[in-house]
Amino acid sequence: MIKLYDPFQKFNFSSDYCFLSGENLSSRDEEIQVVPTWLMQKYGLSNQMIQMLDERVASYKELKLPCSTEVADRIDRLEQKVAAAFLDGYEAVSTLSQVELFQWIGKLVYGMIFNEIQAGIRQQAAVGEPMNFSHVLTHKFKHLHAMLQSLVLPIEFDGALPFNIQVFPVNNPENTFSYRDEINTLVFSLRMRDFGIIATLQDNGTNAMYHAEYLEGVKDWTLHPVQFEELCGRFFYSAYLFNTLPEYTLLATPEKVYIEPMPLTQGSAKGIFDPWQVKVFGQVLENFWKPWGMTLFEIIKDPEKPMSFLKDEAGAFLKPESVQFPLGGNEN
Repeated sequence: MIKLYDPFQKFNFSSDYCFLSGENLSSRDEEIQVVPTWLMQKYGLSNQMIQMLDERVASYKELKLPCSTEVADRIDRLEQKVAAAFLDGYEAVSTLSQVELFQWIGKLVYGMIFNEIQAGIRQQAAVGEPMNFSHVLTHKFKHLHAMLQSLVLPIEFDGALPFNIQVFPVNNPENTFSYRDEINTLVFSLRMRDFGIIATLQDNGTNAMYHAEYLEGVKDWTLHPVQFEELCGRFFYSAYLFNTLPEYTLLATPEKVYIEPMPLTQGSAKGIFDPWQVKVFGQVLENFWKPWGMTLFEIIKDPEKPMSFLKDEAGAFLKPESVQFPLGGNEN
């Protein structure tokens, strides 16, 4: 019988064990980068800093995952395929499967989670207290880790995919690199070369359905960067409003493991999303639109019709070439 590794069962995040397989490692040198080396080299990310839960500041190159040689080889094969596609551009990225994109994004996001958990454990140990971890986050991260094991085990996603990855052509300026993730809601975005990616890693595609009108409205367009970031803002905000905790059936057999989503509305009379609030969404947009200098005041000047570069005042979709910026705006 195939057995999945569950580090959350005994809360084992020691660097003595492979993060994905649980295999006991013979050396602390058995590790891989969280942020791929090729990506750090391409965009000079190695020394960019991130603040951890224990208030330690670490560079991207310091973020690592303990990893067995076998697992590292599997990840490297995927990495080479993804790197070739990403560096080529939108058309090549579009040929990657949803599962391949999920595995690449999932490893990156889970790597951030792993390092944050280690930081949290260090912080609690320093004050002599055990790690107190949210049951909801444990539930989400445990399932993300199980799905990520599709990198090394025969796993079949039965029925709807637990994740959804949208790839868009985007008219980015040269050398653009914009990356975001939100580990609490498991949503991710990336903008580089001539494309952008928005991924929801554990919602069974519900956020994409929620924004179906927008996805349909822009499906044949090469988006202006500000339009792509508006779409990102919509997905990040709706992921925050998504109030249902997905459940999954994991069935292990001698040949493979089947992962099947359970109906989201089962046992709940609440709507799947909390009500949309324009002011809060405006705050989200202000963050995503920082490169263009839009302020919250400008964005929600008319709360009934907040600023948008995806739709005009009449509600019609705004073609990328029609995008115009307020005085002082930056079109890049």
